[in-house]
Amino acid sequence: MKYTIERKLTRGINLKHLNVVNESDQHNVPKGAESHFKVVMVSNDFENMTLLARHRKVYDILSECLADGIHALSVHALTEKEWHEKHGETPLSPPCLGGEKRGTN
Repeated sequence: MKYTIERKLTRGINLKHLNVVNESDQHNVPKGAESHFKVVMVSNDFENMTLLARHRKVYDILSECLADGIHALSVHALTEKEWHEKHGETPLSPPCLGGEKRGTN
């Protein structure tokens, strides 16, 4: 799934940087699962696009992947300027409350 995400995003967006992280092992899923991903991408294609428009673009490109088993996708879509202002850092993904963890503390 990680390779598929990388391939689709690389074909759909002119990327300067792409990092796809499988975060499934941080969640209550079977060992080896590919269901939770963090995507960090840098592209000047995102200039003059709202955050919502950027996310829609990514979700449109990955629509088949999302329908085929991705439970959670954390998207960080930045311009080169934004990337440099953040010194290449992105926030941690929020904890997952899905699956068996839902409703427990």
